[in-house]
Amino acid sequence: MEYHHDSDMNEVGVLYKNMCIESKHNGLCTEEKGSKDSADSNKLTRIKNAYSTMLSELGEDVDREGLLLTPLRAAKAMHFFTKGYKESIADILNDAIFDENHNEMVIVKDIDLFSLCEHHMVPFFGKAHIAYLPNKKVVGLSKLARIVEIYSRRLQVQERLTKQIASAISEALEPAGVAVVIEAAHMCMVMRGVQKMNASTVTSVMLGAFNDDPQIRKEFLALTMKK
Repeated sequence: MEYHHDSDMNEVGVLYKNMCIESKHNGLCTEEKGSKDSADSNKLTRIKNAYSTMLSELGEDVDREGLLLTPLRAAKAMHFFTKGYKESIADILNDAIFDENHNEMVIVKDIDLFSLCEHHMVPFFGKAHIAYLPNKKVVGLSKLARIVEIYSRRLQVQERLTKQIASAISEALEPAGVAVVIEAAHMCMVMRGVQKMNASTVTSVMLGAFNDDPQIRKEFLALTMKK
């Protein structure tokens, strides 16, 4: 497969050039940002070329009209699907943790999540339910959804994803307890393999009081599963 690297670089680089022009207009474009955008552009080009190779090896004609922009679109999509690698908990929780004399259970449920199974790189998706028992600290409610987003936008297995979310909340807030339940459908079970359309996977992690006190755990599960 022959690649025209200069052409690819120009095509992909337009996106980042436009971003930089817009940022400069807002007074935000810096040399450091320009360097980062250049590195991202190079990375996007390499991913694009990899998709071109994959399509060609599958027997497709990558020069036909319907596929001309598919490698670039797929590269951009994968860049978004895995954006959690570039984000950190510290960044999103900055200035969002507050001192508050509250020790009753806080629950945010039905948080939509989308991720990619690391074994086959096909989607799994569902909902996360999160609860914590404050220990004189609370966090902005939207930040719990952002934590889910950071870890789900990586190559994952559901078991690890559940643990990472619970651990991140526990480390950031030092609460009396944290509980996380994820319900998800996995396309690796639906589109291939056993091909079971209605199968779902439920994982849970209970830390602190949710693990030690059956009554607290029971209350969380009752409130979470209540429709």
